[in-house]
Amino acid sequence: MNVHLIAIGGSAMHNMAIAMHKKGFTVTGSDDEIFEPSKSRLAKLNLLPAKEGWDINNINSGLDAVILGMHARIDNPELIKAQELGLKIYSYPEYIYEQTKDKIRVVVGGSHGKTTITAMILHVLNFHKIDCDYLVGAQLEGFDTMVKLTKEAKIAVIEGDEYLSSPIDRRPKFHLYKPSIAILSGIAWDHINVFPTFDFYVEQFQIFVNQIEQEGSLVYCELDKEVKKVSEAARKDIKKFPYTVPKHKIENGITILTFDELPAASFQLEIFGDHNLMNLNGARLVCNQLKISDVQFYEAIQSFKGAAKRLELVKRNNVTAVYKDFAHSPSKLKATTHAVKKQFPNRKLIACMELHTFSSLTEEFLKEYRNSMDLADDAIVYFNQHTIEHKKLKPITEEQVKNAFGGNNIRVVTNSDKLQEELLKINFENKNLLMMSSGNFDGIDFKALGEKIVK
Repeated sequence: MNVHLIAIGGSAMHNMAIAMHKKGFTVTGSDDEIFEPSKSRLAKLNLLPAKEGWDINNINSGLDAVILGMHARIDNPELIKAQELGLKIYSYPEYIYEQTKDKIRVVVGGSHGKTTITAMILHVLNFHKIDCDYLVGAQLEGFDTMVKLTKEAKIAVIEGDEYLSSPIDRRPKFHLYKPSIAILSGIAWDHINVFPTFDFYVEQFQIFVNQIEQEGSLVYCELDKEVKKVSEAARKDIKKFPYTVPKHKIENGITILTFDELPAASFQLEIFGDHNLMNLNGARLVCNQLKISDVQFYEAIQSFKGAAKRLELVKRNNVTAVYKDFAHSPSKLKATTHAVKKQFPNRKLIACMELHTFSSLTEEFLKEYRNSMDLADDAIVYFNQHTIEHKKLKPITEEQVKNAFGGNNIRVVTNSDKLQEELLKINFENKNLLMMSSGNFDGIDFKALGEKIVK
């Protein structure tokens, strides 16, 4: 197979290029800018384009497929040439389906928890040496790439993002995977630039669950009222498996699963928080569908440390801990701050979040954040006016942000250096720091900051 990737430098796209190269395909690609780590990883396998930019000479009738990344525009010259030649053009989710359509496809959907649940399932399969293909939205410990495609694996585990597939395919990615087994973790309005109303957003999940294969399975979080409503209304032939928070206890900052039917049995975990525990329970039910018993699942999950930037421990000592998390939407902020407060009830929590996404920086969406950081003892909201300008959004003020979040614990900071200075002035004895963002607070080195705090 000869395959060309337009916008090869993207996170998912460069991983797909590597996966197809490992499968034995001839892979080429192009992009107008490629950053690290994509650049080095592509170069290592001689997949890095010789020059940046688009070149219609990359496109010829000898190509079996052209894969179009989200970063490309509809007037991309290579795309136009491929269309003129009548070549088969795929979005990357379309191509993932094409490569996995004869396998058992596990698709993980939901507004939050997708990467963690996908990572948990992969960890358990890997622990028990069960081969599988996969697509996951973060680099996982023990896995070389974020995408794996093989001829041999009979199972494919796919993180089902609800964002758009490509510039010429406006369907949500998870509508293209047609699951054998689906899991739905939560529904909380996001991506308002694409889904302008909550009802329209929920409709995408209704479509997702009704694309489950005939006699397929749906695992769902019954504590989320929207998820429960969508799942219970799904087709009658779909087998449904609801889940909640498993029984557990917390001892000295460690979460331990407990069982009424087996009083002597307990499993100590590396992860914590009700959302993580619900994710774990959902992953367990998916693994059950893959013929993995509860005992086998618990045996494996004890060593799961979490996905990158999902309540990830940065640094700790005996009196403080620093965590980073991908949380940026209102529901995620609530869940993550609650998790840290519950795990360390005797420590104060300093929680910082960055308004970084299109939705979060939109004036009309800010009100959705009300009371989302109430559990933090000291809550700092950071945003950068340059990011707003870059996204071509209407300016917002510090006062607007403070009023939107509400509560007397909120401070607003708009300078990254000032934020670090303020944090380093705090005495962190019996206090934890939680940094939440889908970005990096305009260049903060979390590891260096954590080392200074615990020193």
